[in-house]
Amino acid sequence: LMDHLASFGNDPSDKPPCRGCSSILVEPYIKCAECGPSPFLLCLQCFTRGFEFKKHESNHKYEIMTSDFPVLEPSWTAQEEMALLEAVMDCGFGNWQDVAYQMRTKNKEECEAHYMKNFINNPLFSSTLLNLRQIEEARTADTAIPFKRQPTFDSLLSRDMAGYMPARADFMEEFDNYAEWDLKDIDFVDDDSDILHALKIAVVDIYHSRLKERGRRKKCNGLIQLKILRILERRYPKEVQDLYDAMRRFARVVGPIEHDKFIESHALEFELRREIGRLQEYRRAGIQSFCSAKVYERVKQVREDERRKRTMLVDVLQYIQDGRACQQWLSKQAAIDAGITPVVTTITTSATGRRCAPPLNLTGLPGTEKLNDREKELCQVVRLVPGAYLEYKQALLNECRRQGGLRLAQARALIKIDVNKTRKIYDFLIKEGYINKA
Repeated sequence: LMDHLASFGNDPSDKPPCRGCSSILVEPYIKCAECGPSPFLLCLQCFTRGFEFKKHESNHKYEIMTSDFPVLEPSWTAQEEMALLEAVMDCGFGNWQDVAYQMRTKNKEECEAHYMKNFINNPLFSSTLLNLRQIEEARTADTAIPFKRQPTFDSLLSRDMAGYMPARADFMEEFDNYAEWDLKDIDFVDDDSDILHALKIAVVDIYHSRLKERGRRKKCNGLIQLKILRILERRYPKEVQDLYDAMRRFARVVGPIEHDKFIESHALEFELRREIGRLQEYRRAGIQSFCSAKVYERVKQVREDERRKRTMLVDVLQYIQDGRACQQWLSKQAAIDAGITPVVTTITTSATGRRCAPPLNLTGLPGTEKLNDREKELCQVVRLVPGAYLEYKQALLNECRRQGGLRLAQARALIKIDVNKTRKIYDFLIKEGYINKA
């Protein structure tokens, strides 16, 4: 089957040119069935003119050479079969997104299903698969690297992996990609002085060290599990997470155990400092027992809730100029505080003809549990769903970390929503200390 498909490869250099006009053959073309043993090929133009050469005559039997016919499945032509095999060879097994992009005629699900059915799970290849399984079982668990799919292009995970493609165990662009430039003009000749010869040897040694760094990065990226690291980071408070992210680059200097001890010690220090601060707050409030501290915390929480409601009311009154809409919102909040299900009423338009909406109800919306109280208040006032807010927040944090600061104009260019909402999100993140101005 492979020998039969090989005659219909996509590379024009695999086939001899037309014997009549020496042009590159494009399917369909003609092959003489009587001339041989080397194939006598003609393009359609030369065939229609009745081209003859030496022993070849125009009345010879001929074959029409085309790859537009099914081989393994009715919906897959021979040309597509060859394109699939070449794409898998170029992009790596399992990298179906890039395989489909290279083929262009099939999506990634069709490519994966067809390849697995006809080239992996096909009974014709059972002996080959058996040999592969035996080789795989002979490997030790310490040397085997788990297969990982390539992350989506331009995603956060793809940027963190610096262009590493797990399916191919290679980078989209080599680390230190221009290291070979320092060697391209070096030529060892007999009349070199000792100093010049030593300098050339030193340049070669430096190049070898850069190659070792390339290999080390490939090996490390094959073992790093960024998703697992992020799950581990979420165990810590935000301040410790920032330290974890800043100190990650030094992990290879001290080793994994020492690095984990370092992070855990800082997390413990943070917890102790927070506990000391809480006890100092009790002392300033005149509390002398933990029983009184529990009452203090409960009353403090009630006071904070009332303060947030007043703050939210002030923000709402800045946007809602309709007195009736404000009254309806106040009635709804009073019903919620009393434990009564509020009656939903239609808010009429204001005198300006503009419909004014109350704060957004976040109950049941995805991502609400990931917000703190101040972020929930912002989403309610700005009427922004938590999922969208978290996405915008992460985008601004990444851009601020990359540039060392962020301006409002840059935030507006990054977030394509209403400019007033962008300003409120930007001011909120500045106030809370998530980002800083450029």
